[in-house]
Amino acid sequence: MKILGIDPGMAIVGYGIIDAGGDKPKLIASGSIQTDKNLSDSKRLAEIFNDLSTIIEKYKPDCASVENLFFFKNQKTVIPVAEARGVILTVLEKYNIPSFSYTPMEVKQVMTGYGRAEKKEVEQMVKIALDIDTLPKLDDTVDAIAIAICHMRNRTDT
Repeated sequence: MKILGIDPGMAIVGYGIIDAGGDKPKLIASGSIQTDKNLSDSKRLAEIFNDLSTIIEKYKPDCASVENLFFFKNQKTVIPVAEARGVILTVLEKYNIPSFSYTPMEVKQVMTGYGRAEKKEVEQMVKIALDIDTLPKLDDTVDAIAIAICHMRNRTDT
């Protein structure tokens, strides 16, 4: 089973695709969709739509797990991130991919056993889960991989 993990954002959408068929997940692909802040919001959202569609067509995930908006300190970023998340969910629906949502706290709880774990602790657990030494440079991509692993560990029959 291929699980697509997504960390939504307007500037950067992180993604990670894992193969959850065995005892340990295997990383198939990961990366980010990055939009130009000088473009209009509508053009940026269209870019997210098109790029995510390409990723789905290439890797054909069985399901997706998307980080849920939980709490934002910066009121200016919550609306664009929510819009990006809406576009992401629309793309998943277009391709009939079941989607599941997890808050950052739920991902941390599943990955480390503690819902308020630090980012470095989550990163370390992603390395251990995938049995790898290095992670992608972007936090958004690592977060997306963690979201995919979280779903793998939480799923019952998806």
